Amino acid sequence: MVAHGVSGGKTAEIHKPRQGRQNPVEPIILSPLRGSSLQRSQPTARALVYHLPLLHSYLLPFSLMCVPIEMDCCNAFFLFQIPACLHLRAVQPLSTEEIRRAVQLADAEDIGDGDVTTLAIVPENAVSVAAMRARDSLVVAGLAFAETAFRELSTEVKIEALSKDGQRVGDGETLLKISGPSRAMLSAERVALNFVQRLSGIATLTSQFVDAVKGTHTQILDTRKTTPGWRRFEKYAVACGGGRNHRIGLYDLVLIKDNHLAALRDEKPNAIGAAIARARDKFPQLKIEVEADTLEQVEQAAEAGADFILLDNMNPIQLRLAVQKVRGRAQTEASGGVNLGSVRTIADTGVDFISVGALTHSARAVDIGLDFEE
Repeated sequence: MVAHGVSGGKTAEIHKPRQGRQNPVEPIILSPLRGSSLQRSQPTARALVYHLPLLHSYLLPFSLMCVPIEMDCCNAFFLFQIPACLHLRAVQPLSTEEIRRAVQLADAEDIGDGDVTTLAIVPENAVSVAAMRARDSLVVAGLAFAETAFRELSTEVKIEALSKDGQRVGDGETLLKISGPSRAMLSAERVALNFVQRLSGIATLTSQFVDAVKGTHTQILDTRKTTPGWRRFEKYAVACGGGRNHRIGLYDLVLIKDNHLAALRDEKPNAIGAAIARARDKFPQLKIEVEADTLEQVEQAAEAGADFILLDNMNPIQLRLAVQKVRGRAQTEASGGVNLGSVRTIADTGVDFISVGALTHSARAVDIGLDFEE
């Protein structure tokens, strides 16, 4: 059996990710209870003990995105919709098990049958101390993934968190201090850094867009242009950066786009009116958004009772006219070709939201390193 040495004579397998624990983790079920409060459903105490140690240390209360929850054992923060915001449904929290599954897949990909370099040259009983440090100014996201990456390879690893998700840190600041078996720390290093660098990159870019529209009422939204399999993680990182989550998938908001309307071009009174009526009838519990390319379509969508109107690829003059035409009958969202150079001008037109695909499809991974003490 390929194994990492751990001081004290204990070992943890590294040729494959650890499969489960003796006590499987049950999900925490949260439901809304008036305003921003939450009530906790079964299962309760035992599940909470497993879920919260990883998450509560890292999550900051993000404006309009996270709500502090008082629980018997400790405090926690979960992504959750403020009911006053019509654009979002509840965003489920990232559970410990969800994070662990992602880390296990990454371990299987990276470690495979064994970290041959570490196994060949690092003694089994070697121990190390290391610091995860920012090498850029950035907004932190994904620390729970990093902790899980180290703990999956050894239960003897000790971690001290010196920062939290959502926190702005400067170049050289320490995010985590890690100590424990050298082999486990070396083998987990890349997986831990990959998660934190990627998610912090998204949070950092999001914060730049949010900063650019400060002083306006406009809010920054993400899109579905995410890495396959990482959508919930990347949308979580957007929240860490102060952004808002648009729909999570095709199931939680009706979004009528130009290709949908093309199939209804002969409908009366018009394609938009017919589409909204059918959507209301089929899914009365869901909000409806309509993509509009022209001011005529904007009026049709507002008249038909759309909740949101997506103003697609309109210039600032058109956006301002569209907002005036809507007159509060719906909320407005600008989309298409948005960048840091244009986002403030767009916000100044009075739109309620600006959706930015680049938050997730073009964010660069920030520079974060793991420095071992000599």
